Parts: sequence; C-alpha cells; structure tokens
Amino acid sequence: MSGIEGKVVAITGAGSGIGEATALLLAERGAKVVLGARRPERLEALTTRIEAAGGKAVWARTDVTRREDLSGLVELARERYGKLDTLVSNAGVGLISPLDDLRVEDWEEMIDVNLKGVLYGIAAALPVFREQGFGHFVNTVSTAGLRIVPLQAVYAGTKNAVRTISEGLRQEAGDSLRVTIVSPGAVRTDFAERMDPAVKVGIEKMMETALSPDAVARAIAFAIEQPDGVDVGDIVIRPTAQG
Repeated sequence: MSGIEGKVVAITGAGSGIGEATALLLAERGAKVVLGARRPERLEALTTRIEAAGGKAVWARTDVTRREDLSGLVELARERYGKLDTLVSNAGVGLISPLDDLRVEDWEEMIDVNLKGVLYGIAAALPVFREQGFGHFVNTVSTAGLRIVPLQAVYAGTKNAVRTISEGLRQEAGDSLRVTIVSPGAVRTDFAERMDPAVKVGIEKMMETALSPDAVARAIAFAIEQPDGVDVGDIVIRPTAQG
C-alpha cells in the first residue's frame, strides 16, 4: 500500500496543468480526489476520466477568490469521504507585465487568486485539520519568488507572500499538521494565455524546455506519501535548462 492510498485530497486549479496532472496521479495511486476549479466542464471531464480508470473523484466549481467556495470544497470532501487529509492550493495566475504598464487590475487579480486564495484555503481547512488531529497543506509557489526578474515583480511578490505565510503556518502547526511548498520553474501549461502579446513571445520561447505538469505532480505526490511525522517543507523543481 502506498502512502497515498485512501487519502482524501482536495485540489484547487484542478481543471488543467499541474492541478489536473496531480489529480490523475494521486487518483491512480489510490487517493480520493476532490476537484475544484472555475470551469465545470473541465472538472466533469476529469472526474469521468478518473472514474473510468477505477479511481474516485468528486468536483465542485471553485473560485478561490470566494471564501465560501473554498469552504464548500472542504465540506464536500468531508461529506463524501468523511475527512480531508490534504489541501493542495494550486490555483494561480501569472499576469506578468512591466510595472510601468500600470495594469492595476492584473495586480489585484494576482493578489486575489495567488495570495488570498491560499489564505481562504487555510481558513477553510485549518479548523478541520485541528478537529481531526491531522492534515497537510501543500501550496504551489514558484521559482519566480527565488530569483526576481523584470516583469514579474507583482507575481513574484504574491508567491513570496505565500512562501512566508506557509513557513509561519508550519511553525504554528504543531506536531500533527504538515505544510509543504512546491516551487516549480517553467512548466508547460496555459500560463501565458492571458499575457500581453509582447511578453507572451518570450514566455512561449521559455516553454520549449519547460517541465511537464506530470513532473510537478510527482513532486507533490512525494510530499503527500511521506509517513506521519515527516514534513517535507520545501521542494524546488525546475528544468535543467533553466538558469
């Protein structure tokens, strides 16, 4: 039996990319996955795919900028499966641009999704984890927070804020809860979809040597499968070609 089998794992941003890959891998290894994302048609298709392969999955439309949606996702896990072992806070947006462009609405969206979305997840799951006496937060961050570069100031700021909050949470968590941050480098996802065309060209060039989402999913699975009492605090995973 793997350290994942039988665990109940809720995943935000599960409709595509890292979230989708993580859901598929964990379900294959015996987890019961609770899927949250904004696009219900993708969640429904992913659930069907998991169930067709013999896995267990449920879904709920989840906008992480709405605190009640995160509470609902956690409650769905408890109602359907009786507990929640792990919350993977993976939803994120990267609307990178020069600060001179003053794309304030993009800044606000990154703060709402990347930072407040994680906080809302903590607010929803932490009381449940305390009541259960066990639980694991896995927060997707980014190598953008480790090496600050032009165009990514606000994006990196939100990711560094999550890094700081996660470390504070780890120190407050005590010996019954676990906290992991996973910092991927370039990953082949739809990350660049909504970027300014001039910026998008450079990002798409970088994607030629990017990781597959499956690689990040395996890193997340590694943290989850560790035995009780083992807390994998920080995983950095990047392409060998990334500087």
